[in-house]
Parts: sequence; structure tokens; C-alpha cells
Amino acid sequence: MKSFYKKIAAELSIAEKQVSATVELLDEGATVPFISRYRKEMTGTLDEVQVAAIRDRVQQLRDLDKRREAILKSLTDMGKLTPELEKQINEAETMVALEDIYLPYRPKRKTRATTAREKGLQPLADLLMEQKRIDPETEAAKYIDEEKGVKTFEEALAGARDIIAEFISENAEMRTQMRSLFIEKGTFQSKVVEGKEQEGIKYKDYFDWTEPVKSVPSHRILAMRRGEKEEILWLDIKPAEEEAIDLLEKAFVIGNNPSADQVKQAVTDGYKRLLKPSMETEVRLFTKKKADEEAIRVFAENARQLLLGAPLGQKRTMAIDPGFRTGCKVVCLDEQGKLLEYTAIFPHTGLGQAKEADKTTRYLFEKYNIEAIAIGNGTAGRETEVFVRNLNLPNAAIVMVNESGASIYSASDVAREEFPDKDITVRGAVSIGRRLMDPLAELVKIDPKSIGVGQYQHDVDQTKLQTSLDDTVMSCVNAVGVELNTASKQILAYVSGLGPQLAQNIVDYRDQNGAFKRRDQLKKVSRLGDKAFEQAAGFLRIHHAENPLDTSAVHPERYALVEQMAKDLKCSVKDLMGDDKLRKSIPLLKYTSDTVGLPTLNDIIAELAKPGRDPREQFEAFSFTEGVNAIGDLKIGMKLPGIVTNITNFGAFVDIGVHQDGLIHLSQITNRFIKDANEVLKVAQKVEVTVTDVDINRKRIALSMKENEPKPVERERREPAKVQRPAQKPVFNKRPEPLVESDLQIKLAALKDKFR
Repeated sequence: MKSFYKKIAAELSIAEKQVSATVELLDEGATVPFISRYRKEMTGTLDEVQVAAIRDRVQQLRDLDKRREAILKSLTDMGKLTPELEKQINEAETMVALEDIYLPYRPKRKTRATTAREKGLQPLADLLMEQKRIDPETEAAKYIDEEKGVKTFEEALAGARDIIAEFISENAEMRTQMRSLFIEKGTFQSKVVEGKEQEGIKYKDYFDWTEPVKSVPSHRILAMRRGEKEEILWLDIKPAEEEAIDLLEKAFVIGNNPSADQVKQAVTDGYKRLLKPSMETEVRLFTKKKADEEAIRVFAENARQLLLGAPLGQKRTMAIDPGFRTGCKVVCLDEQGKLLEYTAIFPHTGLGQAKEADKTTRYLFEKYNIEAIAIGNGTAGRETEVFVRNLNLPNAAIVMVNESGASIYSASDVAREEFPDKDITVRGAVSIGRRLMDPLAELVKIDPKSIGVGQYQHDVDQTKLQTSLDDTVMSCVNAVGVELNTASKQILAYVSGLGPQLAQNIVDYRDQNGAFKRRDQLKKVSRLGDKAFEQAAGFLRIHHAENPLDTSAVHPERYALVEQMAKDLKCSVKDLMGDDKLRKSIPLLKYTSDTVGLPTLNDIIAELAKPGRDPREQFEAFSFTEGVNAIGDLKIGMKLPGIVTNITNFGAFVDIGVHQDGLIHLSQITNRFIKDANEVLKVAQKVEVTVTDVDINRKRIALSMKENEPKPVERERREPAKVQRPAQKPVFNKRPEPLVESDLQIKLAALKDKFR
């Protein structure tokens, strides 16, 4: 284990003791948010990204050791473990290297080589590999044995070559070199399957496409693989075959005689029949893994930005789920998001019904003193917005809300439990309204893969995607904090140390005993022990609590310390929280100890200044350009306001109010060179764009921001070090446009870079 600490510390450029302390906390059940927020002295102020990187890397190394032990046991049981082989296995630093060493010994299905060995041809293969000046045919004739199935010297030589071919293909050093050759000099080649041209028109850019393996971006790998899966594309990975065979011949052909000629034949056969297919499979898996990591990273980063979108706050809200023929479902919510009334209006189906819709909307607006109106951005969204704005309702913010995933929520068990007697349209409208009030509290009820920031989310590794998104949601929930007396069980489940069962127990306790008045009441909740309390308490808030510290992110384990500060200043804790001069007069060094240092003390002072502060941005109203409601209304050169809906590694998608997001290619975001759109933009950011191209048939809109460049986005969290990428060689074809589907606009998101 100690070797893990040293290795990880070197890889992450941190101290070994930081790694050991973090691993110890993780093994004790501490969560990433808890460690980074409340154990800064132990870890040397590591942030969430670093703690998560240590967690993931330790698991990788433990998995590697587990596999190493299994291989050593297998070789021991087979009686094939030698000191030299054991040394090689113990020194292997990656799973790939470990499997390469084990490959020749791994039990396998019957092969041509094993059949040849059963026929007694191993000595002949060994003789040929020596490449001495002998007559192979004469030597092979000695192995003719009809009982064993060797009828001619040609069959004997063929069997010997099969043994040599398998030996070459399983050589660990050669596999390493060949793997490098495939990655460094191989190319992806995709072609359309004959007869599938019309069926696969969305893959048109990949009908005849070639690109180097080492430089192809993740979204193109995933697009080509999806096309192959749908049987539209034929996909292959090819290195320079002559170079590959030449590499093998230099390693294994050491003579210039008939024996060497036999080895040459075995080399060619071993490459084409065994090594090439094996390497193609490995490179496919390798590039898929890398593409998955990149897609998941961007996916989770976008999810983070969406979850941390600015909340309107506790306002009486009218929410409208728009529609044409079926009408618009209208709901009214109180400040806490409770459903007060619902109905349907038909503003788009005829003059008489439009007048009735006008009357109903005004009546509900006045009846419930509505302060904000949320309108879903789906079908009829812009038309409904125009209808509502024309009502000239006083002092009401009218906001278009991204409704992606609302239909998923409305049909979910969560929605049925909340509104068992309401239909899915009412549930969907409620979700739209609550998203405006508090995006985080509402979006946690939906599978993160369905919240509208996904690209190829069904193509990537689902386990890794779910882990990354769970990390993201947990990070967001704990960064914002949760109001204990009003939070749903869904958001409570993401609080550090809790989970679905404890979240349900908290809600049950609250229903039976009334609102929590103190944090320490949590210990009365069924099955919520000291460890769970330690992990969760600092992230839970109680407004108007008996103890003012319960409204803040100060952990209960530090209450005595704060009370001592107040006592020393001869004031109350409440006075300390309300008086900046008192806080500035605190001699922090006086309160340091073995377990409390300046990082924790500075956090405490910041919390006392703004207890329970929300780190999210302030809400700002936004409206689209009037009269531009459909893609047909667009003209090249138009300057329009928009909202960033998704960021990908090739650009960003922007909602400009025409029911089809436009794409700002990476090269059109700013006048300077950038590798990542996140350097300039973030999801839900308000921008001004210029229309540069419109393709109505393909539903594609090209946008530019070069004349409207926004300021770089300020990051709340530490950015990981940038990874140096190999210089990208010129692509062999014109770069294809990103794959866009009419029913699923390409969107994407993720946490910070996972440790590679």
C-alpha cells in the first residue's frame, strides 16, 4: 500500500503524506466533498478534483494488484512460475503489460498452434526458430506420423509455422511495439455499407473518411462507432502493413536461408491472422475508452453548470407547458413550489379560445399574486411566450425554461409519488416552474443522462458515466447546501454521508415530529449514526434555527471553537456573525491546534460573515428577439441574443428561440485560439451571436461570436493541469460537421478531468 502512496504522489505532484491521509479517510467511509471541505489540515488542503483523483487511482492500483495475485496463483498452479517470470509480473505497472506477460500461459481455446503441439511439432518449430543452415523439408519429414495426423512434410512445416506465428503474436515486447505502431501510425477508415447511403444520410460525412488514430477527436470516434453499430458504416483500423511486418521480421528473422524463409512466412501469417486482429481490437478498446473519458468529462462539466444555474428563488410562480392542438397546461405554485391550482388554456387554436385563455391567465395571475411566469421552451414555446407578453401583466418576470427531461420526470416514480392523482402534463408543468425557482432541487429528481446535456450518452461506458454524474450531482448539492426542513428526499440522498434510505428516514422523522430546530436532532433519525452525522451535518442548513450556527456551513464539531471566540470577545455568537469589526479582531493564530489550522479557521470566518450563502450566480431575466420564432425567420447576418445549452469539444450549442439550437464552432467562439469552449463559455450563459449559415433541410444553424466575444468564464474550482497532447497532423479529409439528430440536439457534460 505504501508503494501506492509514493506512486500516486509522484503522478499528482503532491506530498506522499497527503495521499496517505486521503486514502485513510476514504477507507473510513468519508466522502469526497466532506474530505475537501472539512479535513483540509489532514490532506494539506486538497480540493475535490485531487481527492477524487486519489480515490480513482487507488482503486485502479488495487484492481491491478488483485489481478496480479490471481495471475501469480494461476501460474503457480500450472507449475510455470519461474523467478524471472515472477519478477516481470511484479514489475508490471499497467493492466495491459500484465496481461501481455500472462498471455502465452493463459488457458485458451484450441488453436492451430495447440493442435500442432499435440502432433509433436514443437521441436521442429524450435529448430526453425534457430534459423540454422538446414534443409527444412528433410527435417520436417522426420515428423511424419499418420497416427498423429501428420501425413506429409508440408503438413509438418505448416504446423511448425503455426506454433511460431502464435509465439510471435504473444511476445510481450513485440505486442508493446506493435500497439505503439497502431496508435502512432494507424488510421481510422470508415466507408458506407453498400446500399445504405439514403438510410444513413446523417452519417454522410463518414461515407469515405480517413483520419490518424492518434489525432481523431472523441466525438468522431463515437459517431463512427455508432454508424458501425447501426450497420450504416464499415469501420477499420489500419497501420502501414509493410512497416508492421518489417518490424516483426527485424525482431525474429536473424538469418538468410531456408529456415529463415519459414520464419518469414510465419511472421506474415502471425501478423495477418493473429496480431493484426488482436491489435485492432485493443486499439478500438483504447480509443473507445479515451473517447468515453472525454465525452463523460464534457458531459459532467455541462451537467455541473446546468445544476448550478442561477435560481429565481422563492417566488409565487405560474408555469406553462406549451402546446398547439392539445393546449397549454398551466399550474400555479407557491413560494415553496407547492401546487395550488392547475388548468389548461388554448391560446393557439382559435380566436374564441384565445380570448378565454387571456381571461383565465389574468385571473390566475391576480388570484395568486404571481411574481414570475415560467414557459417551457418546447413545441409552441415561443408562441406562448408572445401570447403571455402581450397580456402586459404587471411586475412579472417572464422566463423561457429549458424543459429537457421534464417528460422523463412526469412519468417517473418520483412524480407519481408526489402527484399520484395528477396526469403527466400537470407534473411536467410543475417541474418547469420548479426548475425556474431552483434548478438544482428539481433536476436531482431526474436521471442526469436525461437533463438535456447529452451527446452519445448511450454509447459510452454506462458505469463510468453514472459514477461521474453521481460525483457531479453530489458535488453540486454539497457545494450549495441543503435546507433540512424543506428538501425533498431526492436531494437529501445526495448529501454527504446519507443516501436514499437515510434521506427517506429524515423525511419520515420530519413528517412525524415537525421541523428540525437543531442539527443535533438528526441523531434521533432512525439508523442515522455518528458517522453519517459527521459526514452530513455541515452540508445541512436550518433557517431560523435555535443555534445561529445551524444556518451556516460551520461544522458542529467546531461550534465549541466559535463559542470560545465569542466568549473571548465578550459577545454572543449571533453578535459575532453580525459584526464585521468583531470578526476582523479575532486573532486566528490563537485558535490553531493539531487538528485546526488557518484553512479551517478562514472558512469559519467566511461562513460567519455570510452564513449559508448560496454560491450560485444571481438570477437575471432574459428574452429572445421578438418576431424570430422559427428557423425560417433567420437571415444570415442577424445578431441575436441566445443562451448556451451545451458545450462540446468542437464548439457550443446556443438556443436562439427558434426550436433548433445553433452551433458555434470552436473556431467561431473567439478571435484567439482556444482548445476548449469552456475557456470562454459555460452552460446557461447569455450571449449575443451572429447567424452565419442556415440549412433548413438539415435543420442546422451556424453561429459566430467573434464580434461579440464574452469575457472568459471565472471558475470557482481549481483547474487541473493541462495535459500535453501530441501535435495533430493534417487530417486526410475535410473535417465533417458534428453529427446532429433532429430529435436529439447533440449536447454533452462532466466533472473536472478524471485522473488518467
